[in-house]
Amino acid sequence: MEEEKKVDPVAEEKTAEKAEKAEQKPAKKSLKKLQEEIETLKAEAEDLKRKWYAVTAEYENYRRRTQNQAAQRYAEGRNDVISSLLPIGDNLERAVAACADENTKQGVDMVLKAYQKVLAGEGVEEIDPTGQPFDAAVAEAIMAVPCAEGEESGMVKQVYVKGYKKGDKVLRYAQVIVTQ
Repeated sequence: MEEEKKVDPVAEEKTAEKAEKAEQKPAKKSLKKLQEEIETLKAEAEDLKRKWYAVTAEYENYRRRTQNQAAQRYAEGRNDVISSLLPIGDNLERAVAACADENTKQGVDMVLKAYQKVLAGEGVEEIDPTGQPFDAAVAEAIMAVPCAEGEESGMVKQVYVKGYKKGDKVLRYAQVIVTQ
């Protein structure tokens, strides 16, 4: 026969309380650990968010910079082409001045006006410093002549080769004769 076990209600209650306390201690410890882990993860998430913002801003700056560089290179390329065409305009002006036949002169003049219209469409302006003080920012002195009566020293007396600029950028410096 099986022996019946006697159950002591007081002892059983104490055992249940001990078991409950034992469960609560690890629960309190694990809750504390979980809270610390949550705080660590929050700090890590904030750090990653800050780094993401920094990388995003860096990328935007890079994108703008490369876009500006591409636009600048394009504009410089156009300016180089215009600069290489300027001697053609000089020759057309010389042809108009040298033409004896009126019909030929009129035809060359029409071509010269079309050329000048293209330059104007590109925003290219002629630099004409005649009668102004010499400015090395827009002109190149190729000769100095003595001052005539009533002239000041350092003034541009004559333009030998026309200069051109586009905005603030000089495409070709005017070659000038200056009084000394």
